[in-house]
Amino acid sequence: MIENSSRLSKERIADDVIWSQWDMLEQRLFYIVTKEERDLLNCIQFYPNKDFKLILEVPLEISLADIRLKSLNLDYSYYQDQEAIPKPLDVRVFTTDKGSLCLCYSLTTMNFREVTYSVSFLHKGYSKTYTTTLEKMDSLEIKELAFLDLDSYMAVYLPGQFLHLLNTQHPDLICHSFFLTGIDAEINQLNAHAIFSPVKSSILDRSTGKIFTVAMGEKALLQFLWNSKLDHDKLAALHCLLLHIGSTVDLESQIIQWISDNVSTCFAFDPIQELIIASLYWKMCLETINLDRLLPYTSLLNWKEEVPGILCKTHITSLPFLKVQNCKGFWEKLNLNLEYVKYVEQPLHFSHKVLRKEWDKLLSDEKTAARTIYIKSIFENTKRVLSSLNTWETEERIVPLFQDEDYQQRLLTGLMVAQLKDHLLRPLQYVGKKKIDQIAVDYVSKLLDLICRMVENAWRKYSPCSLSFSFRQQGKANEITVFRIMCQILQAASGMCLPLPPGFHTLHLEVGMRCLPLHTVLQYIDHGVLHLTEKYVMNLWKELDNTEKNVNLKLSILTRLPQVIGCKICQLWNHSLSSNAIARNYVKLLFEELRNRQHNILFMDRISARIEFLPLNYLVTIIGEMEHQGWAASMEQANMNARLVEELALKHTTTLLGL
Repeated sequence: MIENSSRLSKERIADDVIWSQWDMLEQRLFYIVTKEERDLLNCIQFYPNKDFKLILEVPLEISLADIRLKSLNLDYSYYQDQEAIPKPLDVRVFTTDKGSLCLCYSLTTMNFREVTYSVSFLHKGYSKTYTTTLEKMDSLEIKELAFLDLDSYMAVYLPGQFLHLLNTQHPDLICHSFFLTGIDAEINQLNAHAIFSPVKSSILDRSTGKIFTVAMGEKALLQFLWNSKLDHDKLAALHCLLLHIGSTVDLESQIIQWISDNVSTCFAFDPIQELIIASLYWKMCLETINLDRLLPYTSLLNWKEEVPGILCKTHITSLPFLKVQNCKGFWEKLNLNLEYVKYVEQPLHFSHKVLRKEWDKLLSDEKTAARTIYIKSIFENTKRVLSSLNTWETEERIVPLFQDEDYQQRLLTGLMVAQLKDHLLRPLQYVGKKKIDQIAVDYVSKLLDLICRMVENAWRKYSPCSLSFSFRQQGKANEITVFRIMCQILQAASGMCLPLPPGFHTLHLEVGMRCLPLHTVLQYIDHGVLHLTEKYVMNLWKELDNTEKNVNLKLSILTRLPQVIGCKICQLWNHSLSSNAIARNYVKLLFEELRNRQHNILFMDRISARIEFLPLNYLVTIIGEMEHQGWAASMEQANMNARLVEELALKHTTTLLGL
């Protein structure tokens, strides 16, 4: 305007402006005009070629009489603040590079011990009104309330009282924002009462004329995380560190250190889940645009607890209207946010509930040709994921992961890749199938890497004495701590149906056998806390001889094994109990097949209540009759052999009779 002052007399920019704010960095003029129905917030964008356009129009849901408005952005005099009449600071508009648009203002109140302010998240279509009760407050101090622009966060600051850091990108849950009081609410090197934020991340002290740069420091946030006692403070710090500061390897390592000592102190959320989901969100959203709407950014669906010291009410508001189409930069991102709010009824974030449903279906479905091909493609996904984690096999690691086959975890790993690809492909078709495939593989690879690093951190920190565990050794306190951490990792992964690295269950079982009494281990197996794996059971069978104590242990394990692993173990164990187990399992299968075919009436009539499984002649008679009718032949797919069962049963009978 100064360079081309002749235009001032020819072109009118705005009429009847009752409030205005000039965005110096982005060359935008926000202003409020009064209309008959309701007031409007408008924005004019100025361009380098001296052109300008009215680009934004927002119907306001507020009454200007409620906010005691005063204009000070274009013509400010410090002496106005010396007036005795209490006035809040002006209405403020905040924008971010990610397309967030917020309107902030303080509200009048008859109670001078309360401060009420409202933030309209215009890019979300709702506003939140906050009310906080102050410990000491008189009518003259209300003018100290200030709104500060900190990029992804907006601060509401009342020196000596509180500092409210609002997450503008994810404002849905109040627990993702900070509400600080006391010493936590002090901004370093800033003691002035009259402050103002002229540009992003800066504060003007009007009394001294000094401008300060303000930032949320990683070191201070980590210290706050370690010192926090309340769940909402811990979650706000985690969210800010991972999504605002940025999820780097070094930062993740420090958070993992905190989790290993504090995971059991969090009750309203799971910090392991939050670390995994938020960290993956940050890393993946840097790679491709629009992933922020398709990937989850938090493990929480809602937050039911109150934040002490503050009340919050949410109101639906009218969406802004962009008067210019095909905008670029901030306006393009704002338009994408508005389109998402308009047309998306349910969030498009990847659903772990859908993943769990498909996972359960995959485990329960019968084998068919189509299902076999599908599972083969899933395992191809798993190979791609694990190939990107080869560094865990080549670098110096003390945790023996990726050293055994884990069918279910490999299946879940590949399934998650397949589900992610399907989820991303529809809205991101323009990105290309090859790129989508790589995004899905990278997501799951980074997930497994995070879990591996958590286990590795626990191992290095607590230094278990030996990696060759058995139930005959007594675990020490540090090994019990490692077992507890692994239980918490397992619980977090199971809660969201996340895959674990192959070898995790074997390692977990080894630590459990070392630390816990046998009866406790068996209870943990029955309740799904510990999972029997083929590698561990094979090693256990090789390590233990057939003394009476060891036989009882083996039998306890054998009766809890999945059928596929149990068959392999029985054929390796040269003992009468193994023969008994094979015969019993085989007859059980025959009984189930018989019941399914609805032929059990005639068959059951021929079995007396006093007849037991042994001796041999009864078993041979039963099997012979079933084979005669062709039922046993149908079980050959299960790799069972009636003649082998007869021989094993005969061997068991001769052993019992001492022949």
